[in-house]
Amino acid sequence: MKHERFDELQSRLKLRFRRPRLLRQAFTHTSYVNEHKRGSIEDNERLEFLGDAVLQLLVSEYLYRTYPRRPEGELTRMRASIVCEPSLARFAEHLDLGSYVLLGRGEEQLGGRQRPALLADLFESFIGAFYLDHGLEKVRGFLEANVFPHIEGEDGELLLKDYKSKLQERAQHEALGPIEYRIAEERGPAHDREFVVEVRIGDKPSGTGVGRTKKEAEQRAAAEAWRMLAAGD
Repeated sequence: MKHERFDELQSRLKLRFRRPRLLRQAFTHTSYVNEHKRGSIEDNERLEFLGDAVLQLLVSEYLYRTYPRRPEGELTRMRASIVCEPSLARFAEHLDLGSYVLLGRGEEQLGGRQRPALLADLFESFIGAFYLDHGLEKVRGFLEANVFPHIEGEDGELLLKDYKSKLQERAQHEALGPIEYRIAEERGPAHDREFVVEVRIGDKPSGTGVGRTKKEAEQRAAAEAWRMLAAGD
């Protein structure tokens, strides 16, 4: 993994590490360290430990302020639904962090880049490194921009919005036809690429989304299509 890849990641996330070595460590899996014994390469497990604590604090603060009437027990359950492995893995997927992690050959061949447990740990280690480099206030701002807007409440639980799944379920339930996502346009330089995705349901244009990754653009296209269907109820 070349340093250019981490420059690309920072550009895409609109941030800049003062200590790039921290960022590299956050994306260094133990399997990579085991295969590269030379030098002083550190894995991301200690940063993962720190990131978990930072997330617990900031998510607790967000819930405390956002839901002033909810009791402690309910807030605790809501926090658990956000900082659990499936949710953290989906946050990492949303930001496409898995594309940048340094893996050993064996872990790579086993599909580690898509493994939920690895992605969840990666998100925590990234937050830990971000905290050490920028401080709590900057991490709070990052979560407010990239995580908290994608959370919704359902029966006292908070889950990452997944409009692709919602749209798929609705299309199947109402027999609307197959869903297809097409890249309509790619724009901008390689380090700051933007994707425009069109979603078609039953071969009819149903929504458009723009994002810095294909997955993000697909989610936004699905969200637009899902809202349009909901508005027609």
